[in-house]
Amino acid sequence: MLDRFGARDATDLAALVARKAVSPSELLDASLEAAASLNPVLNAITLPQEDVARRKIAEGLPRGPFTGVPFLLKDLGCEAVDFPSHNGSRLLANTHYDRDSAIFERIRATGVVTWGRTTSPEGGVGTVTEAAVYGGPSRNPWNTDHTPGGSSGGAGAVVAAGIVPFAHGSDGGGSVRIPASSCGLFGYKPTRARLPDGPYVGEGWAGMAIDGFLTRTVRDTAAMLDACHGADPGAPYHAPPLRHGHMDAISRPPRRLRVMLVETTFTGEAIDPEVRQAVLDAAALLEGLGHHVSPGLPNADVTRMMRAWTDLVGVGTALGIRKALKGRPLTADLVEGVGRGACAYAETLHPTRYLEAVGEIHAFGRQMAAAFGQYDIILSATLAELPARVGRFDHKTEDYVGYRNGPKGIFAYSPFCAAFNASGQPAASLPLGMSASGLPIGIHLAAPFGNDEELLALCAEVEKSGDWLARKPPVWAK
Repeated sequence: MLDRFGARDATDLAALVARKAVSPSELLDASLEAAASLNPVLNAITLPQEDVARRKIAEGLPRGPFTGVPFLLKDLGCEAVDFPSHNGSRLLANTHYDRDSAIFERIRATGVVTWGRTTSPEGGVGTVTEAAVYGGPSRNPWNTDHTPGGSSGGAGAVVAAGIVPFAHGSDGGGSVRIPASSCGLFGYKPTRARLPDGPYVGEGWAGMAIDGFLTRTVRDTAAMLDACHGADPGAPYHAPPLRHGHMDAISRPPRRLRVMLVETTFTGEAIDPEVRQAVLDAAALLEGLGHHVSPGLPNADVTRMMRAWTDLVGVGTALGIRKALKGRPLTADLVEGVGRGACAYAETLHPTRYLEAVGEIHAFGRQMAAAFGQYDIILSATLAELPARVGRFDHKTEDYVGYRNGPKGIFAYSPFCAAFNASGQPAASLPLGMSASGLPIGIHLAAPFGNDEELLALCAEVEKSGDWLARKPPVWAK
């Protein structure tokens, strides 16, 4: 995969299959060979199902935009009959499903050859992927001492390493965009409810969580969104309709846009100097393209939002764990420290707090809508720092609130992404920066609710002006 196909995106590989220059079986062989070589180093793939992939090829793949292209699912959500899941947890190890989720049905219809899952942290809580169920941390292909991010960290690692050209992820507080930033990829969170959640859940984390994809190119994300968007039957709500579609949107540049430049956190704190410089370089790039860039800060109560986010996710985590325990005691051999801490914290909350927190999230969404009154785009870093070293955010602590909101916690490290999960607005991480030490730096762009097409058009325009497609992590050379 690395030698023959690693530098190609999924769209290119699908074109090779369509003109019979390569077969789906050859692509699968190459992907499996790359995994055999690199996964012992990265620890990013779990529950491989080669026999399922071979059977699907033999039966005949659906004709779609990605027929024959190797693909991996995140080991959290995206329920599928043929693909059991650990869900990042020893408690839920080897969970089997009796029907496919709506998002998987749509992914499968694109013609991809799915052959396994990628690692995630327990419960999807966190910016790293170091779940005990996988026997060790997942590692970043750019520097294996560092994390590939979370919670779609395994997906970020396998795409960056060239094992597959794209992969499924999900994002409830940055879980697609953080791995994209950490691994030098394109990561996109659509407008709330743009993609289906059913039938296993009505909404994820009070509407803050949504599926997505880790890709090397904007066009791969756009094509997958076109194939998968739309509510499933019975969904509690849905996103505003698209005008013409994501692929149509990226076929031409957007109008010249008004861009808010945020070179600090949204609450005004300084960020890592190398990261700040990458933000300023991105602002200069946008100005060079003719967009109107001016400094600013959203007038929104980000601190209160993060407290509400923490409470909602704490209650959701506790609910999932208690249901899975089925009356068994909450012990360390089944649930990691952060999960146990979330359960304990949820017990301290008043029964009305959940709905109060939902109201605070909704109020924040209105504040963020107003922040776009004079702007079309908000530009910031994706992370406030370079990708963390392995072990910094492991799940051993039982201080769930401190883990999230403490002075050296996840929110200080990732202060940008969750704001747009709370607001429901679309947001993307673009791999525009590189540190002096050779670690990727993601640049974050966000747009008003429903403006996915314009945001993706801007991302595609920026992609043409950058050089990220030429970059390859050190594991490729090895």
